[in-house]
Amino acid sequence: MSQITAAPPKRRRSVLQRKVSLAGAAFVTPFMIGLALLVIAPIVYAIYLSLFRTQLIGGTSFVGLGNYLTLFQDPKFWSSLGRVALFLVVQVPIMLALSLIAALALDSARLHGARFFRIAIFLPYAVPGVVAALLWGFIYGDQFGLTAWVNQALGWHLAPLAPSWILGSIGNIVTWEFMGYNMLIFYAALRVISGDLYEAAELDGASAWRIVFSIKLPAIRGAIVIAIIFSIIGSFQLFNEPNLLQGLAPNSISSYFTPNMYAYNLSFAGQQFNYSATVAIVMGVITGVISYIVQVRGTRAENR
Repeated sequence: MSQITAAPPKRRRSVLQRKVSLAGAAFVTPFMIGLALLVIAPIVYAIYLSLFRTQLIGGTSFVGLGNYLTLFQDPKFWSSLGRVALFLVVQVPIMLALSLIAALALDSARLHGARFFRIAIFLPYAVPGVVAALLWGFIYGDQFGLTAWVNQALGWHLAPLAPSWILGSIGNIVTWEFMGYNMLIFYAALRVISGDLYEAAELDGASAWRIVFSIKLPAIRGAIVIAIIFSIIGSFQLFNEPNLLQGLAPNSISSYFTPNMYAYNLSFAGQQFNYSATVAIVMGVITGVISYIVQVRGTRAENR
């Protein structure tokens, strides 16, 4: 009678680990394929394009970093970059402050009709960006729409699309669109704070303001950092709103109003694909560096 011996435990574990690894690879592979084809490949191709220059005489030739040196001396690029930087510094704090106030109000349990206000604040985010820009363009038009009606009725001379007001008008559109999105991020973070902290604070006699500044805000610091990073990326990618409003305000919005508009017009209107790729790569690096700095500083502050 033959004796059947069981496989050694180590061999069983190695077989099980191999199966788990293969299963994990099977789940990850579709994502990695999509990442390689839709993210990595376009970036590599854009870098490749930025190293060449197409001229009427001589065709396409390799110029190395020549396009980057030209870009750093391009006043149109610096003008567009300064404009979105100003937009970032002014609009983002206002939008995030309003979103945070709305989230705190909804979380306070003292706001009547909280469900209605939550949906009402978030609803503009559900409106497509193109539709939102066209809607506000109709409101801003001083020859038609709401602004024209107010000017005629009250004898005013409001011109939201004038050069001195256009950046603020676009900031108002973006705030209207994304305030609800950021509010939802803050509100979700507030809802996971343990109720024991509130009970302990009330027993210690803490006021509502003390609870906000000592418990709620420190607890959602991570969510605030995420919202700031998303807003930074969105500011540097500003395109839809000024591009759609350009037809209504051609004297206020130039073809290089933002870096993305500059790259778009270089590529599709000027056929300067190589230089357009250079603008895109530089803006990607700037956005990534600033977002990384904000993330590192936010993480350090959270771990203190």
